[in-house]
Amino acid sequence: MASFKERWNIKSNWQAFVILLVFAMTGSSAAYLSKPILTLFGISKENPWQYYPLYIILIFPVYQVLLVSFGFIFGQFTFFWAFEKKMLRSCGLGFVLPKKENPE
Repeated sequence: MASFKERWNIKSNWQAFVILLVFAMTGSSAAYLSKPILTLFGISKENPWQYYPLYIILIFPVYQVLLVSFGFIFGQFTFFWAFEKKMLRSCGLGFVLPKKENPE
C-alpha cells in the first residue's frame, strides 16, 4: 500500500480508499449506462457483431466523463483530472486537452 500511495502521491489511507471507490463506481456505472445509450440509438443485442464492439467503444468516453465527475463529487477532482490527462495522452488523445502554456 505504501508504494501505491507513493506512486500516486496519495497522502492518507482514507484518500486511497476514496480513489479506489471512485474507480470501482466509475467502471460499473460506465458499463451500466452504455447499454441504454445503445438502445437509444436503436442498437440491440439481436445483432451481436454490431452491439458488442459499439458497446465496448462507447464505454471509453462514458468512463472518462464519469471518472472526473465522480472524482469531483468525492473531493478528488485534482487527482482524477491529472489522471485523466495522463491517460488521454498515453492513448494518443492528448490533442483533446488544452495545450500547456510555455512559461517565458
